[in-house]
Amino acid sequence: MGAILAVIVIVILLGILAAARSLKVIQQYEKGIIYRFGQVLPEIRGPGLHVIRPIGDRMAKVNMQIVAMAVPAQEGITRDNVTVRVDAVVYFRVVDPIKATVNVQNYMFAVSQQAQTSLRSIIGQSEMDQLLAERESVNRELRRVIDEPTEGPWGVRVERVELKDVSLPEQMKRSMSRQAEAERERRARIITADGEYQASKRLAAAANVMARDPAALQLRLLQTVVEVAGEKNSTLVMPVPVELLRFFEKMAPGPSHPEHEPPSEIEDFGDAEVAAAEAAISNTHVPELTEASIPPTPEVENAVTAEVREVTAPGLAAPDLAGQDAAAKDRA
Repeated sequence: MGAILAVIVIVILLGILAAARSLKVIQQYEKGIIYRFGQVLPEIRGPGLHVIRPIGDRMAKVNMQIVAMAVPAQEGITRDNVTVRVDAVVYFRVVDPIKATVNVQNYMFAVSQQAQTSLRSIIGQSEMDQLLAERESVNRELRRVIDEPTEGPWGVRVERVELKDVSLPEQMKRSMSRQAEAERERRARIITADGEYQASKRLAAAANVMARDPAALQLRLLQTVVEVAGEKNSTLVMPVPVELLRFFEKMAPGPSHPEHEPPSEIEDFGDAEVAAAEAAISNTHVPELTEASIPPTPEVENAVTAEVREVTAPGLAAPDLAGQDAAAKDRA
C-alpha cells in the first residue's frame, strides 16, 4: 500500500514538472522561438499562453522593444585636423527574432561595438563645423553606417542615432569665442552706422521743415529747454534769440503794414537834376578865337599851349590851339 502511494506521488510530481515545462507565457512586447532538439522551428509564437513539448522543446524569448544604448565617448581627429571627443546614443530594436538569436551571439554587445567604430569613422570624415552645426546630417549618416551591417544579417534595425556632446580643446574654445565676439562687434558697428545714417536723414528733413517757419525752431528750442530743466543738478542758461522777439512782434496787436503791402517810395534827392547838369556840361562847344585875342608873339602862344597841356587830365587829348590860330589868320 505504501509503495502504491509513493508511485502515485511520483507520478503527480512528474505531471507537475511536465506541465511547468509545457506551459509558457509570452509578454506583449516579446516573441517566442521554439528549439526542438536544437533546431529552430519556423513558427514564431506571439504573446499569450503557449504549450510546448516538455521533452525536446525549448523556448527562447526575444524582447522587441526599442533599446536606447549609450555609446561611450570616442576621441578622434576631424578632417580639418581638430581633436574632438564625441559621444552618442543609439536607438534600435529587433525586427527578426530568429536572426537576432541565431546569427549573432549577443546582439546588444555587437550593436555597441559597431556603433563605436562607426562613430570614430564619422569623426574622421566630418569637419568640426559639421559636427557642431550640421548634426542632423551627421546623425543620418551615422545611422546609415550602423544600420547597414546590422539589419540584414543580425535582424536588428537602428531607428535613430543622436550625438550627445562634442567636446573641444580649451584653446579651440577660446578661438571660437574670440571669433564670435568679433562677429558681434562687426554687426553692432553696422547697426550703429545704419542708425546714424537714418537719423541724419531725419534730422535733415526736420531742419528743412523748421527752416520754412521760424516759429517751429523756437518751439523746438523751448522743448529742449524743458528736457534739460528736468535734471535737478543742472544750471540752465537760456539765450533769447532775435527770431523770438520778431515772432512776438508779429503776434503783438497794433497797426502794422499788411503782409503783402508794397514798400513806400523813396524821397527825391535831386538825382535827376544832377544828371541833366552833367549832360549839359558834356555837350558844351568851345567858342572860336578871334584875331584880337591871339597874342602877337609865338613865345606867348607856346606858353599858353603848355599850360593847357598841364591842365588836361591824363588820357585826354589837348585841343590843337596852333591849328585854331592858323585858321583864324586865314579867315582874317
